[in-house]
Amino acid sequence: MPTLSPQNAVTSSCRRLGRLAGAALIAVASSVPFIAVPIRDALSGTAGTIKIVVPLPPGGPLDVVSRLLAEQVARAERQTIIVENRPGASHVIGTEAVSRATPDGNTLLVTANPFVINPHVRKLNYDPLNSFEPICELARAPLLILVNDSSPHRTLADLLNAARARPGEVTLAATGPVTLSRIAVAMLERAANVHMNFVSYPGAAPTVNALLGEQVMSGLTDYSSVAGHLRAGKLRALATMSRHRIEALPDVPGIAESGYGDSEAELWIGMVAPANTPKEAISRIAGWVTAAMRAPDINAKLAAQGLHPAGICGAEFGARLRKQYDEYGRIIREMNITVE
Repeated sequence: MPTLSPQNAVTSSCRRLGRLAGAALIAVASSVPFIAVPIRDALSGTAGTIKIVVPLPPGGPLDVVSRLLAEQVARAERQTIIVENRPGASHVIGTEAVSRATPDGNTLLVTANPFVINPHVRKLNYDPLNSFEPICELARAPLLILVNDSSPHRTLADLLNAARARPGEVTLAATGPVTLSRIAVAMLERAANVHMNFVSYPGAAPTVNALLGEQVMSGLTDYSSVAGHLRAGKLRALATMSRHRIEALPDVPGIAESGYGDSEAELWIGMVAPANTPKEAISRIAGWVTAAMRAPDINAKLAAQGLHPAGICGAEFGARLRKQYDEYGRIIREMNITVE
């Protein structure tokens, strides 16, 4: 056996250590969901981990989209990505944390409608239109108007006729007090010229439980929160609050078909970064996100949750945020919707 010189022995040992380190990192990465470790960066010590903050607890559409996206981008770009849930105060805690993060492209926020609703009803330490850079709108999902399967109301018209005949007696449960659901109900009440008894719950789960327990006559929530109960025949969807029918519920009419197109209300899910994040970082992330959301397996998983990709980025997404900010503010003022 040839004898290695001291220099060659050191080189050989370093190579063996490098191979062992690479194998160890691959093993760790394969055992942790939704995180990919880029070997080239880990060995050089220059890895830039991207953190996606979700301002809600695990589960639900925002968390689902964030984790699907993180997994796809990590796999395609060999980029380290983690998802961190920071719930509290109707999205405010997680959102404020990201507004204060270093604007280097490594901290991102996945958010939804409360992003532009909260400023109209709460005192905030950030401005959604000026404290953040818009990246992309990722996905959309309609809200559903639901009843227990034992309900005599078979259509939205049945429910609204009952509300018209007995003002204030027909109860409708939804997340509140000042949410997309509350705004959607206010728009429908105005369009249909009815008054319903809005029953506020702190989230989708208690709303669904109230429907299942027949504590309320109707409810409003997203598809993913009730998909299992719809399949089991425990709940019945009367209409979606989207303009058109959705793939997951082809037999359920959209709100426009039902005659109330002005009441359209969809949950949107988008990604933003702290203000002053470099444009090249925003552009790079937008490219990753757009490619990920076009992946066929991602589309299939989104459809199963009643979600569909949006794919609107940059200035166009920013314009949509501003438009919704103005629209929600007007409705909140006109309908005198307040935090109870």
